Amino acid sequence: MKESLLRFNKDQKYLIFDYETCHLNLVSEDNKPWQLAYRLIQGDRLLDEADHWLYWEDLHVSEGAARVTGWTKTKYKKNAKDPAKALDAFEEHLYDKDVIPVGHNILGFDVYIHNIHRKLLKRKTDYSYIHRCIDTVCLGKAIKKEIKLPKEENRLAWQYRLTNFIERKLKVNLKQCCKDYGITFNANKLHNALYDIKMNEEVFKKMLWDIEI
Repeated sequence: MKESLLRFNKDQKYLIFDYETCHLNLVSEDNKPWQLAYRLIQGDRLLDEADHWLYWEDLHVSEGAARVTGWTKTKYKKNAKDPAKALDAFEEHLYDKDVIPVGHNILGFDVYIHNIHRKLLKRKTDYSYIHRCIDTVCLGKAIKKEIKLPKEENRLAWQYRLTNFIERKLKVNLKQCCKDYGITFNANKLHNALYDIKMNEEVFKKMLWDIEI
């Protein structure tokens, strides 16, 4: 039924989130997340917003990551706070079964960084929320290649197929998605977690009208 599509459900809550990290390794605990930003929205209402810089004693941000994200020791020392309190606040929303987590490449990156965040705090791995996730990279690929969600396939499996779908000239990075939807953005601010989720929120809302999920 068309009425069951997310685009029509104005009561649905979404948790748009993003991590920034030291480098791109998905399994090394040395790849510590140093920024976690999220926005909890329902329709046009902002229910919660946070931008946490996470304090670790032995943080080693690569030159490439620092250059892309604008990370500096000065800003880090000024802003970094308790990573446990940040995680607790985030997970109140993440593990809420009525909330759909949304992010750009979260199934290929951020869900694993969240696990590193947990492991650094001596917490057990818990991906119990992952079946609710929506990845806008996957949606971008599906929209451009006209790949519909089959009725017999669950959304997570469909998205993982899209995560692994690679085509040379297919661009679905956040910058390109903003361009595709005519969303004004500041390229110099991309890769700041809080700015990224604000841009991705706009992208996601437009994507919902281009694909039936």
